[in-house]
Amino acid sequence: MAGKSNKSKAKRAAQSSSPNSTVSALQPDVPAAPAPAPAPDNGAVEAAVPETNEVPPPVPKEDESESQVASNDDQPKQGELRLYPVSVKTQSGAKMELQLNPGDSVMDIRQFLLDAPETCYFTCYDLLLRSKDGETHHLEDYNEISEVADITIGGCSLEMIPALYDDRSIRAHVHRARDLLSLSTLHSSLSTTFALKYDAAAANKAQNPGDKPNVPELDCLGFMEDVPASLNKLTNSPSEEIKCVESIVFSSFNPPPSHRRLVGDLIYLDVVTLEGNKYCITGTTKAFYVNSSSGNILDPKPSKSGFETATLIGLLQKLSSKFKKAFREVMEKKASAHPFENVQSLLPPHSWLRPFPVPDHKRDAARAEEALTISYGSELIGMQRDWNEELQSCREFPHSTPQERILRDRALYKVSSDFVDAALNGAIGVISRCIPPINPTDPECLHMYVHNNIFFSFAVDADIEQLSKKRPSNDLSVTEKVSSSEKVPCKDKTCDGEHNAELNSCNEVPLIESEQATYASANNDLKGTKLYQEADVSGLYNLAMAIIDYRGHRVVAQSVLPGILQGDKSDALLYGSVDNGKKICWNEDFHAKVLEAAKLLHIKEHAVIDASENVFKLAAPVECKGIVGSDNRHYLLDLMRVTPRDANYTGPESRFCVLRPELITSFCQAEALEKSKCNTKTDEGTDIVSEPSDASADTSKTGDESIHGEENGALTSEKTVTEKQNTTADSAAEISKLCEEISFNPNVFTDFKLGGTQEEISSDEENVKKVSSYLVDVVLPKFIEDLCTLEVSPMDGETLTEALHSHGVNVRYIGRITNGVKHLPHLWDLCLNEITVRSAKHILKNILRDIEDHDIGAAVSHFLNCFFGNVAAGKASTNTKNQKKFEMPELSRTTAKKVHVLRNLCQKVGISVAARKYDFDATSPFDATDVLDLRPVVKHSVPVCSEAKNLIEMGKLQLAEGMLSESYTFFSEAFSILQQVTGPMHREVSNCCRYLAMVLYHAGDMAGAIMQQHKELIINERCLGLDHPDTAHSYGNMALFYHGLNQTELALQNMGRALLLLGLSSGPDHPDVAATFINVAMMYQDMGKMDTALRYLQDALKKNERLLGPEHIQTAVCYHALAIACNSMGLFKLSHQHEKKTYDILVKQLGEDDSRTKDSQNWIKTFEMREVQKTAQKQKGLAATAANTQKAIDLLKARPDLMQAFQNAAAAERSNALNTAVLGEAQPRGRGFDERAARAAAEVRKKAAAKGLLVRRHSGVQVPPQISQLINANAGTADSSKKSGENGEAKVEEKKKESSENGKTTNVAAPAGLGAGLTSLDRKKQKAKK
Repeated sequence: MAGKSNKSKAKRAAQSSSPNSTVSALQPDVPAAPAPAPAPDNGAVEAAVPETNEVPPPVPKEDESESQVASNDDQPKQGELRLYPVSVKTQSGAKMELQLNPGDSVMDIRQFLLDAPETCYFTCYDLLLRSKDGETHHLEDYNEISEVADITIGGCSLEMIPALYDDRSIRAHVHRARDLLSLSTLHSSLSTTFALKYDAAAANKAQNPGDKPNVPELDCLGFMEDVPASLNKLTNSPSEEIKCVESIVFSSFNPPPSHRRLVGDLIYLDVVTLEGNKYCITGTTKAFYVNSSSGNILDPKPSKSGFETATLIGLLQKLSSKFKKAFREVMEKKASAHPFENVQSLLPPHSWLRPFPVPDHKRDAARAEEALTISYGSELIGMQRDWNEELQSCREFPHSTPQERILRDRALYKVSSDFVDAALNGAIGVISRCIPPINPTDPECLHMYVHNNIFFSFAVDADIEQLSKKRPSNDLSVTEKVSSSEKVPCKDKTCDGEHNAELNSCNEVPLIESEQATYASANNDLKGTKLYQEADVSGLYNLAMAIIDYRGHRVVAQSVLPGILQGDKSDALLYGSVDNGKKICWNEDFHAKVLEAAKLLHIKEHAVIDASENVFKLAAPVECKGIVGSDNRHYLLDLMRVTPRDANYTGPESRFCVLRPELITSFCQAEALEKSKCNTKTDEGTDIVSEPSDASADTSKTGDESIHGEENGALTSEKTVTEKQNTTADSAAEISKLCEEISFNPNVFTDFKLGGTQEEISSDEENVKKVSSYLVDVVLPKFIEDLCTLEVSPMDGETLTEALHSHGVNVRYIGRITNGVKHLPHLWDLCLNEITVRSAKHILKNILRDIEDHDIGAAVSHFLNCFFGNVAAGKASTNTKNQKKFEMPELSRTTAKKVHVLRNLCQKVGISVAARKYDFDATSPFDATDVLDLRPVVKHSVPVCSEAKNLIEMGKLQLAEGMLSESYTFFSEAFSILQQVTGPMHREVSNCCRYLAMVLYHAGDMAGAIMQQHKELIINERCLGLDHPDTAHSYGNMALFYHGLNQTELALQNMGRALLLLGLSSGPDHPDVAATFINVAMMYQDMGKMDTALRYLQDALKKNERLLGPEHIQTAVCYHALAIACNSMGLFKLSHQHEKKTYDILVKQLGEDDSRTKDSQNWIKTFEMREVQKTAQKQKGLAATAANTQKAIDLLKARPDLMQAFQNAAAAERSNALNTAVLGEAQPRGRGFDERAARAAAEVRKKAAAKGLLVRRHSGVQVPPQISQLINANAGTADSSKKSGENGEAKVEEKKKESSENGKTTNVAAPAGLGAGLTSLDRKKQKAKK
């Protein structure tokens, strides 16, 4: 039944890709048109414009784009669904229409009906499909429509036929009804609220056109100075509930007596309506009705005739008019929200802040019932799910066609997501001691649990002596499973002296078995499992796996291996070793499957010798375990060392310090590229493109030339394009082949005895050393350089960790990175705080592991007071020095007293604190009542859609080459595939929306860009968190798009939210904050509020000079923005000074030949010319004034009577004239009059007179100002009118020129976006210009 699933997906309308739009122009991340490229690290959007000497790609006309779209619609692309209309007759008899695809399953149709307002409260029904030829088909839940009938021919219809309830479905129906009556599932985004308020204000303005728009000034600078005080602004106020009914609870008459069960009674409900009426409702197999029960005696007879309905909602609508009205309001509010705001996310992010003061806890009988019947993830009714069978069956789905791959990926994602959800609930039960262990006589740290067909075990750092003394004697079947969960090795493999002797008395031997139970090995096992899942070798299987950290414990959850807990499986191990290489098993069929995966994972087939001197050929780590389950599938477990060991960490405490797979991939590509160069030079002696990106850039450039050539009739360039494309394809194929040939032995630098010659072993060790050296000598310096140039701009600990991992760098190298960024305060603080928080996390977890339930709040608050409060400083943790190779400085405690450090620690441990201002200068800033929750932190192996990821990467490459139409196609296809596989609530979907918004923004489709950006913003808030840096960037991008529509007030509201989130995640001292300040200043500048704009620009300049240095390119961006602001104010001298500083910085950083340096030099000349023009116009105006004055004197001499009249008028108003002259208001307020300039001139004259200075005399005789004004206004000779006309035309032309050049200025060096620097685009621009 559809009621089985309570997780709602997006509506079909939301699942379709965004509307087709013309896509050609710029991409926001780049200041040059031909080579737009996204910034993958921070996802920032830069407002970019073409440079003066560059030509943007041609924009297709509207009709051309429409015809192109029409042709594209005729040929569905990969992942694009062709939808067909199918009418539906609902249970109530109403008609509706669904857009379906033949590949949709019946379960999908049920989900669509659950999302539709007309059918959302129907849960128990059968579906009949009537085809065009009149045949009727009964649809089973797991069928696809194409298996039953062909809906592509049209004329098909569906009918919902009421089905019979059972115990399970009727409870699901009641649960669904409760969900529909609540707004708690509606997650409204603040951006939606901003937009709704803006629309309401716009409507009000339309009704009252006389009201002037009032754009309030942001208080961004204020809360940047006091970030702790702005914590309460982060939490979203929950949606105001619309009460539909007082209560719906299960009646105490339950369960139905046996004689009532025989006539169909399933459940009894007690309902109290808003009118105060109390009803006892009977739920039968067919319907709901009100019975005649009163008091404590059940009377099953219906109390009202004609009130029997198939749904609970329908019955309540008949019983209560207030319920009917309120329910309509609830549905209208849900319908008015964005479709994504109604969708449930898989794993909602941990919220480290909770509302303060704490909301009142109110009675809720339904909530109490759910809490009392908690099952820790298992099904209350019916058989438990077999997670392993579901997962492996989904992997065996056919996947030869794109549609088959989509269906397979969707099934895998759904099963994996449900497993993680069940594992999370089960781990909470395990840690809370609500689930009994299967080995209760063993020490608590060795307990194992099986619940809901999931195997749970603890991963702890335990003392080896204690483990060896207390190791249980279990059979092989159990110990194999335990080993796969990093608990204890198999039977009779204790770490005694004899065991050490057999392994050559290595120093690491006593630590081998205990370290299999450590945090590190659990992480490595999860990473290895992911790698083998991505390799996707047919016939080789892995278990579903998740790691849950809660209350200081780490629990490893895995699906149960078939047959491992039943009977003797001593012969099940076919590959690997359960005793650390003492005895190795090997099977030819198993080895063939493992070898196939090894080729994809760069693992070398190598020889290993066991304790009996037997030699085996392995293509995996020795300690892995290849087991055949009772289902005859080949499972590979314990994948802690899929990648080689880090040769830079070879001590006994670093057994599981392995290299990251991203580093292996990067190294193999670099080596293959180097070999390809050598082969090309040796064999052909011709030039070849050095990098794939260069090749693609050249192809893009040649492609553009061929297009223009074709328009001019020159078709010869197509041949060149084809040749270059073939060359690029051959080169890429050669590099890919060379890359696959590179492999590594994962068992070098370990205690396992390797076979083969000494030369082979030395060669394998040398290869691993080469990768480790590549990490230290190439990757780390390049990463540090990227940090310094803002190519990579992490905002907090999470984004720093992601950046490290994406570059193949382990977090244990953070000490070296910290030493490399000492000269940049924001990076120094970020790395230092991350080291501090990671060290503090281990201490806090140790405290939580040993504390009792009633002391958790007090213990956590005491730890936070010791960490953040003003107490005596202690010594740095030894763990910090040993693990990170970094000595903590004395000032580390001072730098840690910040809100974003508190946020980082809370997120890593799962703590929620009250959203109030904390005084970190106090001795005890925290109280026990400030700790409001403790939630688990999860790591999982939910698969990602590799096909969609590849499409996104191809789209990014096309975007980097300026091919926006092609990139739009790739992103749209990826978006469509991800919608079908994961639903909208996934991080990859938000990436697609962001790139689609970029393309549409630069194509001029602001409305389309805002629509896609709004989707990305909602997804980021729901999947990453309200204060994640990506969410902040989403608000910043949304602000830029709104500004593009001239909705500046709405843009500033979103920009204010972005600054708040940036302040909470990174603190006020970060270059991204400064870049955002520049964007805010540009918005105020466009509004004419120059004083506010200058304040933001000056603050941004101070931040960049302090954080990056006075000679950084971002500092040059600030100076250029100031120059433009001064230019718009007519202060050309100041503009020249600021632009000169910009030029000096660019010359030093980029050289005189760089295009941006030349642009800056041109601006200097422009400002110099404008200053000269301003001076010349001023002198010309003074000369004209003197000539007019002389003419006035001659006129007055000729007319003495007129002279007398003017003198009398001047004497009458002398007092007022003097006052207004002092105030600067004697000048007439004509068009274009600058009051500020007049006031400034009057102030200068006033001060000069006070000092006894003479005002500079003009040539000619001075007359009263009233006379000169009269002469200027009325002595209109033909000559003067001609001059006036010429001056007017000149002013208009000058104004047009200034406005166009101002726009060009902003485009040339406008800081466009949150957090990206100009140097990140050097390479791309140079390639584009070649």
